[in-house]
Amino acid sequence: MRTKLAASLAAATVSAFLVAGCSDDSTDSSMDGHSMDSSSSAASSPAAASATAEFNDADVMFARMMYPHHAQAVEMAAMADGRTNNPEVLALASAIETAQQPEMDQMTAWLAAWGQPAPSAEMGEMGEMGGMDHSSGSGMMTRQDMDALMAASGPDFDRQWLTMMIAHHTGAIEMANTEISAGSNPEAQQMARTIVDTQQQEIATMQRLLG
Repeated sequence: MRTKLAASLAAATVSAFLVAGCSDDSTDSSMDGHSMDSSSSAASSPAAASATAEFNDADVMFARMMYPHHAQAVEMAAMADGRTNNPEVLALASAIETAQQPEMDQMTAWLAAWGQPAPSAEMGEMGEMGGMDHSSGSGMMTRQDMDALMAASGPDFDRQWLTMMIAHHTGAIEMANTEISAGSNPEAQQMARTIVDTQQQEIATMQRLLG
């Protein structure tokens, strides 16, 4: 009897351990799974929140160089009002101003978040960053170009404006492509992709208008 009782107790003990073990395993597994889900969701949330904080030198250069580039495009767009009655040129000018002014505001916010100096509307002030070499092929107009454009009107304005804006857009696309390949900030890279897509379409329209 003692032997049978001992055997029964041993079996019950082993069974209890097995049940407890299975229970622990399932609990651990559940907890592990929950822990992984929590950590991944927790990680994704700060990652999304800190997307702006991730940047490198290419991102800074993109924001600081594209800002004055956009500023000049907005200035050129504003010139169309009162100097041409061409509805397609006026529509393009309005679209450029509507798209690029908010992007300028966004670039200003990025630079502030990155602890960088505020951008300047003058491309020439970028020389200390090595930007002068880059800006020389960026499609920026000279002051003389801008003065000539301001003095023009009618079809002459349309021709000059379209020609200058194509060169301007081409430079912006090159700068944006550099950001896409060399930048690290996801928001800046997304803006760069938007610039490429939008301005390529606008170049096609402007080339058609020039004939």
